[in-house]
Amino acid sequence: MISAVLVLAVLSGIAFMAYANANGVTDDTSTPTNGAWYNFDQYNNTTRPFCGRRGFGGGRGGFGPITVSEEYKENVLNITKSDSDVQALLNEGYNITGVRPIISTTVEADGTVTMKATTAIVTLQKDTTGRALVWVDVEQAKVTRIEILTMTVIEKS
Repeated sequence: MISAVLVLAVLSGIAFMAYANANGVTDDTSTPTNGAWYNFDQYNNTTRPFCGRRGFGGGRGGFGPITVSEEYKENVLNITKSDSDVQALLNEGYNITGVRPIISTTVEADGTVTMKATTAIVTLQKDTTGRALVWVDVEQAKVTRIEILTMTVIEKS
């Protein structure tokens, strides 16, 4: 009985995190498109606000906009499109809808702060039925992870 309750609690937590991630709960700059899918079209713009964590930079949005160059996007997209698994998704009807850099920050012993976007997440969308997130290691010029999410809706009258 206890193990069944524990399994249920773990599955509920996973479902909650998946729902929160799919609906953009952690990003104040987004709006869900249909209550289930996250609107990544906004990331085709070159400017995106950086949402800091509470207690860092004065709370959410403490740093202002981050500008992503077209050259960075092109580099990420070239790496993404050269991967055979991504090519298979594109052939299945997925479209690239966004590029989001993941910025790492390093503080040196002397207090010098360095920020660098060594990783990016590329979003692919297939109609309203599927989404894929592709992690790209920019420094090694390779795709390191692909998450494919699908949704089936059965409407009954």
